Amino acid sequence: MQALLNAIGQMQRTGDAHRVFHGRGGLHPGCEHWTLDWLAPVWVLTSFKPVSEDELAICHQALAQRWQTLAPGEPLNWVFQSRAQGEAQTRLMAGRVPETHVVTEQGAKYLVHVMRGQNHGLFLDMAVGREWLKNHAQHENILNLFAYTCAFSVVALQGGAAQVVNLDMSQGALAVGQQNHRLNDLPPKARFLGHDIFKTWGKINKMGPYGVIVIDPPSYQKGSFIATKDYVKLIRRLPDLLEPQGHVLLCLNAPELDSAFLHAQVAEAAPSLRFVERLANPAAFADIDPEKSLKVLHYQNA
Repeated sequence: MQALLNAIGQMQRTGDAHRVFHGRGGLHPGCEHWTLDWLAPVWVLTSFKPVSEDELAICHQALAQRWQTLAPGEPLNWVFQSRAQGEAQTRLMAGRVPETHVVTEQGAKYLVHVMRGQNHGLFLDMAVGREWLKNHAQHENILNLFAYTCAFSVVALQGGAAQVVNLDMSQGALAVGQQNHRLNDLPPKARFLGHDIFKTWGKINKMGPYGVIVIDPPSYQKGSFIATKDYVKLIRRLPDLLEPQGHVLLCLNAPELDSAFLHAQVAEAAPSLRFVERLANPAAFADIDPEKSLKVLHYQNA
């Protein structure tokens, strides 16, 4: 675990939420199961395989030593999340987690919840995608599919979007999304639809066409979305939903599916779309095999 300890020893205290260590990228042999995130004022250490109490004690010592240098006299707050198969759990290891935990990223505020569930409310690897949307949102009508807690909607409205339609099956996630909009004092130009996308095309069409569409689905969620059979159904709809020259971000975070999978789906179901670029992931998420990491593909309508 030396690479993780080295990262802890070099980490800096910054305002924005970010990943500090990404063992999952395979660039640190022996540390593939570890990640460390900064969600101020809390460090979140995650392991994807079982680890011993001795290993956690070593991590605590490293975090405490570095924190004493970064913030003398301030309490250390850190949480351990185990995502090992069959033993998922989250433990507060030191300090406390704010009852209302708000983090920042590039001038936006987001509610997070590090003590419950596997996902914390903000996907840090999507930071570049959010930045891209903020820069392409002005005056646009935007469709945000699989909106989760609506981070894309927040940055779109900060970037001057005319309207954002957020759609997700989870009413709880959308409720957090609405809180995120209030946190950022955004104009009332967002809609929040808690529906099954595949049963809502009439309503989606009626609110279009869209200058930008973001599709960021789970790769495999039984009863909701399975990328290998369902992604093509979304792509087939895009030419009719998009304005002429409209943009779409196709996102996929499935190690077993590469970008060629999405390119083939577009070629089959929406050949009028033109591939523009693949957005880079944040540097902290570097991967020994980029095709196993998050894919964010930018296409444009004819």
